[in-house]
Amino acid sequence: MADTDRLPVRDSGVGSGGETVRRRGLLLLLGAVAGFLLTVIWSAEFVDQTVGGNTARSILGRDPETAPLASVAAGTAFAFASGLAGTLTACNIAVFGTVAPMLGTVNSRAGRAVQALRPLGWLLLGMVVVSAVYGAVVALVGTSMPQFSEAPPVPGELSGRSVQSMVTFGVIGLSMFWLGLSALGYTRDPFAGAARRFPHAQTVFMGVLVGGFLIGRPYPLFRRLFRDAAESGNPLYGAAVFVLQSVGNVVVIAVLFFLLAYFAGGRLSVWMTASPGRMAAVTAVTLIVAGVFTVLYWDVRLLARREIIPWYPIAPWAA
Repeated sequence: MADTDRLPVRDSGVGSGGETVRRRGLLLLLGAVAGFLLTVIWSAEFVDQTVGGNTARSILGRDPETAPLASVAAGTAFAFASGLAGTLTACNIAVFGTVAPMLGTVNSRAGRAVQALRPLGWLLLGMVVVSAVYGAVVALVGTSMPQFSEAPPVPGELSGRSVQSMVTFGVIGLSMFWLGLSALGYTRDPFAGAARRFPHAQTVFMGVLVGGFLIGRPYPLFRRLFRDAAESGNPLYGAAVFVLQSVGNVVVIAVLFFLLAYFAGGRLSVWMTASPGRMAAVTAVTLIVAGVFTVLYWDVRLLARREIIPWYPIAPWAA
């Protein structure tokens, strides 16, 4: 293998500093192909309506699309339920890219629960700050924002809501893809300097990306919550329900990560460190898959669905 295929991965909050990633070109290709194939088979209707709708209906005990939001209690319950229901939506699939970077922090049996909670706490910090600020902004000016609109999409045109989604998820996807390239050693680690003083900088940034999902989210149940917060005119209420929406988005993944760290953290740590560059490779692939999926699904495939570009490959059940 050529030396150029074994470049060192820089020290950061993602990978293991000084390690080398073997066959990084193959990993990049496999991650990109997996992200692309996911956009081909992904059915928004099934995930949003069948999975998400049924989940929210089970929690609320009624149809989430018609459930009244006439009180603060009803709004907060709806916020968490709709967030939990949106765990597997296309908006939220990139959350899975945040798990691998945190796995490296769990490496001993003693205090494993605390070790698992610490990275989750930093992730939640970045997520909550963005969600709260955006929720307050929506409550103050939301009725004039693109996400407030309920106008149906028009073939051949991009609505303001679609443009907002494309820009938001485009930035999020490219950020994850860049971090994946950095973990492979292709690009400079953007957190190399900050990580020396604040080792959790990248985990907080991943939380910021997760919180940013709300800025572009077109999920029908979230749009109901958006309109409710915008019409309330109460920034505290807007901040609270948007934070609950984000928490609901990640609670399943957080629980899975905690259980994985608690019950299998020791064996996982041994496996991750058994081969030089394995941690960086796992991290890179998850970020590349999530990044490629997010960009292609929310930018390229959306253009095809709006009939602005002639074609994008979509499985029959996802069309």
